[in-house]
Amino acid sequence: MAGHLIFFYYVLKRDWMVLDLDISEVNISLFRLVNDLGKEHPFLNPVFSFIAEYMVFLLALSVLFIWFTRDTDNRIMILCASIAFICAFTIGKVSGVFHSNYQPFVELGEVNKLIHKEKDNSFPSDHTILFFSYCISFWLFKRGWSILWVLLAVLVGVSRIWVGVHYPFDVLAGVLISLGVSTFIYLTFPKLNITQTTMKIYEKCENILLYRFKRKENKSKNL
Repeated sequence: MAGHLIFFYYVLKRDWMVLDLDISEVNISLFRLVNDLGKEHPFLNPVFSFIAEYMVFLLALSVLFIWFTRDTDNRIMILCASIAFICAFTIGKVSGVFHSNYQPFVELGEVNKLIHKEKDNSFPSDHTILFFSYCISFWLFKRGWSILWVLLAVLVGVSRIWVGVHYPFDVLAGVLISLGVSTFIYLTFPKLNITQTTMKIYEKCENILLYRFKRKENKSKNL
């Protein structure tokens, strides 16, 4: 009996190693497919480098703009998206403990590396988690033309492969984590009493501050 168990264990171990090798080969092949496009079409490299590094500032400005529209529904959307990002980012860091790999430019040769990046664990992609947490949330709340946000998130994910700092499976893991968390937050968080209460308290405090500021400004003009 013990001999059969040992045999079964080694068979499973062998099959798992073969499967892991196959997945790794697919991951590398997909990476080469995207990353080598930068060598074939170098005129696109500045575009993807900009998207990979600086599109995060557009996202940050958009979040601030939407928040300061002072629309309650918009603010609940931003709040949910932010909570989704924090949760997804945490899950990503925990998953990185159980599985990790260095960036492609560290592990592979002849990588089209276009941006500076320190050697570190690249699984899962933090940029992908950030963009998909917010962009999926935007689409879930607004639908319609908000699908453009999701397309932007996809473009950012592809750009991280294009510039040589992530494998496709790093990006895919970020997408799946963000998608699951964002959907869960969207379905649950807006319905909680604490959400509505928090927004009412915030907006009440904001109105008081704005009233005092305007009053002070009017006094200054009268003087």
